[in-house]
Amino acid sequence: MTAKLETRAPEGADILRTQAKRCRWLRVSPAFKTPLAITGLGIALVWMLIAVFAGVIAPFDPLEQAFDRLQPPSSEHLFGTDQVGRDVLSRVVFGAQISLPLALALVVASMIVGGTLGAIAGYFGKAVDEVIMRVADLVFAFPTIILAMVITAALGPSLTNAVIAMLIVSWPAYARVTRSLVLSARGQEYVIAGRLLGNSPFTSLRRDILPNVLSPVFVLAMLDVGTAILLLAGLSFLGLGATPPTPDWGAMVSDGVQQFSAWWIAAFPGLAIFTVVMAFNFIGDSLRDSLDPRAQDAVQGRAM
Repeated sequence: MTAKLETRAPEGADILRTQAKRCRWLRVSPAFKTPLAITGLGIALVWMLIAVFAGVIAPFDPLEQAFDRLQPPSSEHLFGTDQVGRDVLSRVVFGAQISLPLALALVVASMIVGGTLGAIAGYFGKAVDEVIMRVADLVFAFPTIILAMVITAALGPSLTNAVIAMLIVSWPAYARVTRSLVLSARGQEYVIAGRLLGNSPFTSLRRDILPNVLSPVFVLAMLDVGTAILLLAGLSFLGLGATPPTPDWGAMVSDGVQQFSAWWIAAFPGLAIFTVVMAFNFIGDSLRDSLDPRAQDAVQGRAM
């Protein structure tokens, strides 16, 4: 028996090394050479630079009410002005500093919370699995946006409360995905060999299982960035997120709806939301293809 374990352990190590290589998404794969991937990466990079250098790019203070009201786009104000005389371009630029970091923080927090709970449920099973999954099912029983609206309304309108509400409704998706992956991985020979060699449950979970389930969870997280931006903008649009005069994209679209004749107030922040969501969806799809061996042949013909 000892001899068998000694021969299986190196095989498990080789499998881990092979899987770890697949997780190195920085390696350029054919999936990231497709037009959609290049477009998504380019748009996302532009918006990240805008968010970082918003103070340099924005021509005016986003809160300054020093201009004529409802001016259409012109050479002085490229995106026009809003109903209280603020420069729309400056507000769109500074809105990137709010929407992008909050969406990324929300996705990372949801991935950590949901992934941890899902891994524990999948590995230990029994009562622990039942409790965690029944709580997740309870959250899934309600439409995401409706439940987020109820939680935000109960906590009070603010961006912080909107993020908390979105975290509460977002973690079950990561828990379910991680649980299913852990359930399939815990029965592998290299995991069993590690346990028989003396690894504790948490050591086995951290060292043998988690490296092999991170790729699908990371793909889900990348796809969720666009969804998080959209949902946070939706809460702000409904008056449950950003409070005036915060330059939030969703709140700006809401202001534009109230001034329907001044189309530019809603059009430009709406276009910002559209481009960011589209970019991260393109990146997520490309990342999924790059980490899925079965998709490699399909993307070879689309690669540039």
